[in-house]
Amino acid sequence: MSRIHLLYLLLMLVFSCKSKQEVDFIVQDAIIYTVDSSFSKASSFAVKDGKFVAIGTDEEIMSNYTSKNIMDAQQKTILPGFYDAHCHYYTLGKLLNELDLTTFESFEQLLSNLKIYAQKKRSGGWIIGRGWTENKWKEKIYPTKEKIDKMFPKTPVFLTRIDGHAALVNQVALDLAKITTNTKIEGGQIEIKNGKLTGILTNNAMNLVRNLIPEPSLEEKKEMLLHAQEVCFSKGLTTISDAGMDKSTVELIDQMQKDKTLKIRIYAMLNPTEENKAYFLKKGIYKTDRLNVRAFKFYIDGSLGSRGALLLKPYNDDPKRIGSLVTPREKLKADFEEMFAKGFQASADCVGDSANRMVLNLYGEVLKTQNDRRWRIEHVQTIDSSDVVKFKNFSVIPSVQPTHCISDMVWAGERLGNDRLKKSYAYKFLSEQSKYIAFGSDFPVVDADPIYTFHAAIARQDSEHSPEDGFQAENGLDKNTAIKAMTIWAAYTNFEDLERGSIEKGKMADFIILDTDLLDTDPRLLRLSKVLNTFVGGEKVFSNYESGY
Repeated sequence: MSRIHLLYLLLMLVFSCKSKQEVDFIVQDAIIYTVDSSFSKASSFAVKDGKFVAIGTDEEIMSNYTSKNIMDAQQKTILPGFYDAHCHYYTLGKLLNELDLTTFESFEQLLSNLKIYAQKKRSGGWIIGRGWTENKWKEKIYPTKEKIDKMFPKTPVFLTRIDGHAALVNQVALDLAKITTNTKIEGGQIEIKNGKLTGILTNNAMNLVRNLIPEPSLEEKKEMLLHAQEVCFSKGLTTISDAGMDKSTVELIDQMQKDKTLKIRIYAMLNPTEENKAYFLKKGIYKTDRLNVRAFKFYIDGSLGSRGALLLKPYNDDPKRIGSLVTPREKLKADFEEMFAKGFQASADCVGDSANRMVLNLYGEVLKTQNDRRWRIEHVQTIDSSDVVKFKNFSVIPSVQPTHCISDMVWAGERLGNDRLKKSYAYKFLSEQSKYIAFGSDFPVVDADPIYTFHAAIARQDSEHSPEDGFQAENGLDKNTAIKAMTIWAAYTNFEDLERGSIEKGKMADFIILDTDLLDTDPRLLRLSKVLNTFVGGEKVFSNYESGY
């Protein structure tokens, strides 16, 4: 054998025996949707120090990496960890300790359960509940306080409507807040009938009573945050965007994350209180690998269900009402200019077409042209077609909640009329005008399950697969777009797309394993899908033990 041939064989031996990189774990034999720029698929990846180090075929990964921990996914589906781009995480934790009113089919059923709940638990001497909606009841009218007054003549009661924009309180609560028929409140309504208070308060009027409810203790707050985390992880949520936090809650979350007791990633949209603005605008954007504080959430109008959404023309079923403006235009303009100057993201709750037009115009006055500020509008439930192009003109991101169109479809036509209804919940139209669209749930207004969000976005149907052809199906989205809105586009909305939102080399290993391939399953079966495992930064934070996985 010549020296040249011998050298060649030695070189081949060296290359064939090259050392493999040691990693923390390897996943193989999976159906992986990376949600990268080409929406590519893979079957394996390697993770080290909480990040993806390589993605590819089983052969590619096993040839180059080694680990003592190899997970055989057995052809299960893997997706990036889900985002919820608009929710109320802390409120979910509180609600889990309050009476859930969402399932009650009548006011009488609510009252019966209220009495049972009052015997078991009270929040600082108050009876607190959330989630009622008259739209489920036979008589679809707001309840009044008389029966609750008789049941609880000495105990204050505060029951929030499902949308969070109206509440029913009893006389004790009204007296504590010193509310009379002569009380006036800007940006809210104190309902009066036949010269008497009904107990219904909307928007800012709710704060007159809500601000009197004793704050939970520090330990109770910690329990609430951890309980909410359990729910989110079980649904495959690895990052949530809380739409309305205060300084004390943000600081508690930060401390719990640093203590490694709270592991979920949180994007905090701050309430625009003077305390929050004075502290955070001076402090500047604050970011760790699990907490991102760089946005303020502004309240523009109320909900469509409670007829608080601000409309260009009166409500179809109540011609005397056009909704209410929660924050004056002049104050919003000043706030937006301050956000721009300080480099913070502005986010505005806009439900009605008038509210959406006003905020888009104000954004335009401040932003002036296309940009990378990533300002957003939450909900965008009904909007005039002529205003949609402004999302593109000023690079505004629509942040929508697809399950709202499903919960609202049975009565939204009554509020809006058919012509205006056609311009509502127009997610496809919005996504075509804006480069990005982000999906959230608005939990605990609705269920936190992002698979329900996915199903509502593509099928436009409820859990009973109704209506058969989908509610305004022309505005349904394809599956790939819906997944992007729940992962990489939501991450972009949070300025986090370079570190999370897709399964790519160098990004944080936030991913979920499901028992169903969401992108290759009959829509009628989607709501049966289960999350088997949830990983945050390469750490398994949830296992569905009942499934044996």
